[in-house]
Amino acid sequence: MPHRKQPGSAFDWLARAQGDLAIASATLPEGAFLEDLCFHAQQAAEKALKAISIHHDIPFLYTHDLDKLTTDLKHSGIEIPPAVEEATILTTFAWEARYPGTGEPVTQDEYKEAVAMAGTVVEWAVSALKNN
Repeated sequence: MPHRKQPGSAFDWLARAQGDLAIASATLPEGAFLEDLCFHAQQAAEKALKAISIHHDIPFLYTHDLDKLTTDLKHSGIEIPPAVEEATILTTFAWEARYPGTGEPVTQDEYKEAVAMAGTVVEWAVSALKNN
């Protein structure tokens, strides 16, 4: 898939990342699943990484693959903190955990870890954009 011009500013993407993190951190609504909140945690991390990409004029594919996004940043000379790299595991919440029968139900501990990881990525992006 070819790279396309990225819409929005880095700060627009970061605001959306923060919005997804807020949803992921919200109380689970009746009838919803922890997997749904974990999807928003993944989205927060994804949008934060894309904010960094836009800030540095690094094109990105429209993908949910956090490993691909961090790899592209590293190949462009951006130093990725180990905790941000560890958060690439959140990619599984982009699709696998959202569909019935594709995995085990998410536990409360897994959910808390997902939100914490997403928070780490968003905080890193906020700091990186503030310092540049």
